[in-house]
Amino acid sequence: MPVLSVLDLSPITAGADPSQALSNSLSLAQHTEGLGYYRYWVAEHHNMPGIASAATAVVIGHIAGGTSTLRVGSGGIMLPNHAPLMVAEQFGTLAALYPNRIDLGLGRAPGTDGMTAHALRRTLHSDPNKFPQDVLELKGYLADAQENQKVLAIPGQGSNVPLYILGSSLFGAQLAAILGLPFAFASHFAPAAMMRAIALYREEFTPSEQLHKPYVMLGYNICAADTEAEAQRLRTSGLRALLNLRQGRPGPLPPPIDNFETTLTTAEQSILAQSDAAAAVGDVEQIRDQVAEFVAQTQVDELIITSQIFDHEARCHSYSIAFEACSNIELESLAQAN
Repeated sequence: MPVLSVLDLSPITAGADPSQALSNSLSLAQHTEGLGYYRYWVAEHHNMPGIASAATAVVIGHIAGGTSTLRVGSGGIMLPNHAPLMVAEQFGTLAALYPNRIDLGLGRAPGTDGMTAHALRRTLHSDPNKFPQDVLELKGYLADAQENQKVLAIPGQGSNVPLYILGSSLFGAQLAAILGLPFAFASHFAPAAMMRAIALYREEFTPSEQLHKPYVMLGYNICAADTEAEAQRLRTSGLRALLNLRQGRPGPLPPPIDNFETTLTTAEQSILAQSDAAAAVGDVEQIRDQVAEFVAQTQVDELIITSQIFDHEARCHSYSIAFEACSNIELESLAQAN
């Protein structure tokens, strides 16, 4: 079975506030650490009323400080929004505080709209196409200092915080392969190019000091409950949030509702159908079967599980069921699914 990890968007639920969202994130991290999950990533998004992890490095410190064995990191830092030196200093500081536990996942999207991107950068001259050069610059700040190097990241220099390339297209796959870095594909919300990206990454991978062979990480939605009916109902929160986002109406994570499917237009059904390629919903046995099929299809090395569930206790329970389900996948069932 692949390694199991967590992607947390620190959801701000309807009627709650960022303080509660961040408290819930720490609670979920502690819960999943106890279950045996390997790493816990939070994502950089801005001007999103339903996401509390905009100051991603700060949230990582919050999570790492309240846990002891989880690797904690970014899924990811949107590098065009930041000077590589500042990212190196932030994550070098985290690595100094929490040695051998910090990950730095990097993406080239802004994680927001154009107006907010301008507010973040004070200019839009930052070019996402220079992402490869920015990654290399950042990598240099985290490596051992070179002779006569004038600009040092302190903390950061020599920390060798491990880098991960995030993406939802072939661009990220190719860059990760060229640099010899792990590749995390955003299949949880953009699965269309998933199989092509995985194949390209594996075919073009070049070993590096950090990584000797390809390592594929895939975002995966799981909504699990004691019964299929309850899981389907809980899932409506995340589906409603996705529709709101795609329709230009981002907001807090809404509560679940009954008979959600009957309210959907044909266009909305089409939007939601795209997310089913990397999702499992149901009870423990159904989750096991769906994950086994996905793992056999992709041969993924690590699943990063996200679960947009309104009620915090139900969300924690979903991660418990998911871990149990994945731990019980037999090799025989993988062979059959393949």
